[in-house]
Amino acid sequence: MELIDVDKIIIVEGKSDKKRIQQIINEPVHIICTNGTISVTRLDELMEDLYDKEVYILVDSDDSGDKLRRLFKREFPEAEHLYIDRMYREVASAPYQHIATVLLSANIDIHTHYL
Repeated sequence: MELIDVDKIIIVEGKSDKKRIQQIINEPVHIICTNGTISVTRLDELMEDLYDKEVYILVDSDDSGDKLRRLFKREFPEAEHLYIDRMYREVASAPYQHIATVLLSANIDIHTHYL
């Protein structure tokens, strides 16, 4: 996976999370889905591709999201962790405005009509 053309990477759990975020962002950002889990082999491959990139972790506020977040904190401490409010639990079900605010706080350009 060559990520040469983008500087920002967002790691999410699922395809519905990716679709929701793609609608909101207004700059070239590569969004990677882990599908809820990630193998050691896949993580090693990612680590090589993510070197010198701005990496953001945006996962659900549930047990599987917390587990992924802990893994990335341990294996890739340079990544910036973004959090949705626990009341929404899932990125895919959080309001667009909330996700837009979270992304904007990380200096990710968003479509302003989501604010």
